[in-house]
Amino acid sequence: MIFSPVEIEQTVNMFMRQKLDIRCITMGISLLDCAAEDSKVACQKIYDKIMKRAQNLVKVGQDIEKEFGVPIINKRISVTPIALVAGASNATSYVDYCRTLDKCAHELGVNFLGGFSALVQKGITPSDKILIESIPEALAETECVCSSVNVGTTKNGINMNAVKLMGETIKKTADVSKDKPVNGCAKLVVFCNAPEDNPFMAGAFHGPGEGDAVINVGVSGPGVILAAAKEFKGKPINELADGIKKMAFKITRMGQLVGTEAARRLGVDFGILDLSLAPTPAVGDSVARILEEIGLEGCGAPGTTAALAMLTDMVKKGGVMASTNVGGLSGAFIPVSEDEGMINAVKQNSISLEKLEAMTTVCSVGLDMIAIPGDTSATTISGILADEFAIGMVNNKTTACRLIPAPGKKAGEWVEFGGLLGGCPVMNVNKFSCADFINRGGRIPAPIHSFRN
Repeated sequence: MIFSPVEIEQTVNMFMRQKLDIRCITMGISLLDCAAEDSKVACQKIYDKIMKRAQNLVKVGQDIEKEFGVPIINKRISVTPIALVAGASNATSYVDYCRTLDKCAHELGVNFLGGFSALVQKGITPSDKILIESIPEALAETECVCSSVNVGTTKNGINMNAVKLMGETIKKTADVSKDKPVNGCAKLVVFCNAPEDNPFMAGAFHGPGEGDAVINVGVSGPGVILAAAKEFKGKPINELADGIKKMAFKITRMGQLVGTEAARRLGVDFGILDLSLAPTPAVGDSVARILEEIGLEGCGAPGTTAALAMLTDMVKKGGVMASTNVGGLSGAFIPVSEDEGMINAVKQNSISLEKLEAMTTVCSVGLDMIAIPGDTSATTISGILADEFAIGMVNNKTTACRLIPAPGKKAGEWVEFGGLLGGCPVMNVNKFSCADFINRGGRIPAPIHSFRN
């Protein structure tokens, strides 16, 4: 017997009362064989390959949901960074490539498609530049496509020319899409040390080191971990940590089962299982509330970073024991607009942008889904990016920023993104300028510990 009756009952409770779900199954598809000098030919090849590879993705996900009784919230696709594919073409704009991806997403019925991306950690090719310049229009004109740009790694340092360019791009994207249902910046992530097998949007892309097609799975269970934390109320931290680790193990086993089965039915390899505590705006599905249950009056109080470090580490330890395929980001997400407890923390002023930055040293990603005043300058945005990526570079971890300048909004005002993206108060940003620093350009060299072979 794979599961005992007690384990089955525990799992049912996780689904019914504690909001456990498979947050996403993401099919990664290589488009390297779709490159062509004629961009129309390339777009057609891209369309044909995605439609062929992913034609049964949604159906398989729905079938597994019904047969196993496991909620699978999102079915998604990630593709090879388009800058690598479109570079062979004669196109001077890649908006048509983005439209092709969006068409595929709509016809297949997937929630998001990621990979309108570029890798510029060491330099910017003409193709990379065209893609980045295409982002504002591309994200404004499409609904399902997500974009990401990797501007730094521990091995290569931080490309400050790219950081400056992305600050300007974020600002422009917010302005171009200000009248759209979803601001384009909510679908745009800037990375340091971006993983090539991340199933979560908006930063998912299918890395050039991946196979032709794989299934990556993202499991999420903040409510389950919150329930575990409540069982250890008043107990020593090490006992609480052990309880969280054991619960993470149980969550991961379910993800392993779903990922293996989905890959088998779709005839592709099972890539990785990303065990990340990914919250939603729903009450009871919050990472911030877990931190408060651990003993903080409000998320952001002294001790928050330490509590988050313990939480993230225990989630990873439990997951690694349950699956040989753990990868992606795996840890704890702390998006402001997508976490009910985090939204409350901003409202009651227990957390600031600077405290969130400190927390990103130990979380799974970085500054995520944060609304900032619409009049924030491009150089200030670039400065925030640079600070975050310095954390990632020095600590050899993935860090990212999904910052959303809210046109016409000031600190404290509410901005709504809708659906899973939620809404949040606009956060205050330091008013002192970093323009002279950002305008230097160049590259921040890799840290000394990166020189290893």
